[in-house]
Amino acid sequence: MKLKTKIHIFSTILMLLILVLMTIGIYFMYEKMAYDTEYKQLLDESQELVTSISQTSNINDPATILRAYIPSNGAIRIMDKNGKMIVTVQSMEGLESYKPRLQLEDYQVETYKETAILSFSVPVVWTDGSIVYVQMMQSMKSVASTLSLLRLVLSGMFILAAIFVVLSSMTLGEIVLKPIQRLTATMKKSSQSGTFEKIDIRKQGKDELSEMSQTFNDMMAQLEQNYRKQEQFVSNASHELKTPLTVIESYARLLKRRGFEHKEIAEESVNAILSESVRMSEMIQQMLDLTKNKERMPLQKEHIDIHHLLHQTLQQMHQTYNRNFYLHGEGPVFLTTDEQKMKQLFFIFLENARRYSSEDIHVYLSENPIVVKIQDSGEGIAEAHIPHLFERFYRVSQDRNRKTGGTGLGLAIAKEIAEQLNIDLTVESTVGMGTTMILTFKEQEEQNVEI
Repeated sequence: MKLKTKIHIFSTILMLLILVLMTIGIYFMYEKMAYDTEYKQLLDESQELVTSISQTSNINDPATILRAYIPSNGAIRIMDKNGKMIVTVQSMEGLESYKPRLQLEDYQVETYKETAILSFSVPVVWTDGSIVYVQMMQSMKSVASTLSLLRLVLSGMFILAAIFVVLSSMTLGEIVLKPIQRLTATMKKSSQSGTFEKIDIRKQGKDELSEMSQTFNDMMAQLEQNYRKQEQFVSNASHELKTPLTVIESYARLLKRRGFEHKEIAEESVNAILSESVRMSEMIQQMLDLTKNKERMPLQKEHIDIHHLLHQTLQQMHQTYNRNFYLHGEGPVFLTTDEQKMKQLFFIFLENARRYSSEDIHVYLSENPIVVKIQDSGEGIAEAHIPHLFERFYRVSQDRNRKTGGTGLGLAIAKEIAEQLNIDLTVESTVGMGTTMILTFKEQEEQNVEI
């Protein structure tokens, strides 16, 4: 069963049930009020009759007194405690054989010969001092006529309301399902065409259905953006891997043709093949690192001295590249973080500084908050390129990475690691004067309290 049919059936049945209960409730409430009104009028008359009987010491003809208070279309009876009738008067034919029970506490309504009869009894002291009962009876034909008219009116109102209920439930189904149908149609279109279609929102509302449509459009926009990034990444990765493979293939062919006869060509070919192989291996490893970082592996947090870690890292860089790396700032400076990832982050920025600068590298460490600045004296980066530095395979210039051997992935990896370690990255650079990478550690006070 379709959702539209379910909504239509459920809402219609529910509203019709409510209408039925309301109609029945109104009818019986009016019926009760009508009978109560008639009862109160008869009760007042019976009280006057009781008073009149009590004030009369000698009653020669009791029927005369009763006739003065007889209701229209009714009867009055005087009965003893055993239910034996003493005297009776009536203004309605056919009540002779009707004998309702004595009802002292409240009135009763019974159907006699297809006519509703209201009756009740009140005690009174008779002339001989005995207790007798005045039984009042009245036909409810006028009330029955009113109730019949009420039933007719309520039935008409019920039928009219039922028509509106059915129409409103159909309208409700359309209102609820229209955005869902548009959503389904858009999804089918996207699936068939392979594009990222969005729902056409004609009127911007604030209800849940409009929010659903807007959320879907936002999701599709995000999916399209991620798809474009993935497509660009695959394209760039293919291009970057194709270049070293082309170089390796070219030198391998040159080595095959002439390398065995010329030692210089053989050495040049082997060096080029080795260099490009190392570069390609490094690029593949960095791609794997990016994938691992995206998986958000749990951090192995320790209480470490950042000053000592920087000093150790700079010593290793000095030994490896025979370059001068200077650390400025006093230690120890403690915080809780993942030591291996922190060291990897430092290596990426120090490697970049070494690669793009031939002079000494200076590292500055300060506290409150903890800030690490890695400064080189290279050619610098134009301001227009700085916002894109952490994008994968981004090129400040076409030949920059080719000359320095970079893969274009290091800073993208650094950004992923920095996000995991809750570090803000800032770049300050002046063309011709060098670049400074600034690492600002956030929420250090909370981390120190935990220790």
